Amino acid sequence: MKRPALQSWAIVLLGGLYFFLPLLGTFEFSLRYRRGVYSFEAYRLVLNDPQFRATFTYSTLLALATIVVGVLLVVPTAYWIQLRLPGLRPLVEFITLLPLVIPAIVLVFGYLRIYNSASVLPLTSTETTTDLLLMFSYVALSLPYMYRAVDTGLRAIDVRTLTEAAHSLGAGWGTILLRVIFPNVRVAVLSGAFLTFAIVIGEFTMASLLDRPAFGPYLQLIGANRAYEPSALAIITFAITWACMGVIQMLGRRAPGQVVGPH
Repeated sequence: MKRPALQSWAIVLLGGLYFFLPLLGTFEFSLRYRRGVYSFEAYRLVLNDPQFRATFTYSTLLALATIVVGVLLVVPTAYWIQLRLPGLRPLVEFITLLPLVIPAIVLVFGYLRIYNSASVLPLTSTETTTDLLLMFSYVALSLPYMYRAVDTGLRAIDVRTLTEAAHSLGAGWGTILLRVIFPNVRVAVLSGAFLTFAIVIGEFTMASLLDRPAFGPYLQLIGANRAYEPSALAIITFAITWACMGVIQMLGRRAPGQVVGPH
């Protein structure tokens, strides 16, 4: 075997060890709940915990709502910027980067100050409206990832030619977005959706300060008070993450033929 090939395999091996060794150690530790024997007792306790199911279901529903609102907000915006307002792209990219620059704790204190029960729009006065506020907070938090994923997908296709062709056949703007543009950026949207899902599932600061029963605060609570269950939770979360990646890969492979063209 040639030296470059050996170096490549060595780098792959080191990367695999760096990635899998901590995971293997976490998994091995999670099996030590019973002294002297390996068991899945920590997993059983976690999966049978009603608070685990309640918080995970809550965060999953919130993540799905965040993805739907994020897609409805980002896809038309990125499409219009690409088609008619390319000069505004730097400004829009700057705005979408703000959630990375402004800490989440600053954002949530701003929300609490603006939307408290004494304000004109008291979104924190009831649980339902607080859930709504938290969902929109997550939309803002995931904006950098969703926008870049969709924008990259739109740059890979000839948006102008597709739009003009659809217009010449009598299609309206809604039909163009739903039946022409969206199928061609479906993989990019799925990538943004996966990143949004991962952010919402593990987010702690906003959910904790808004006092909502999300999965992130539950992870922190278990990590602070238990020994073996946090490791089991980490493995379960990792498995869920990889399952989501597998779903994205399957949906991406089943996507119809995309129209790729010069930009």
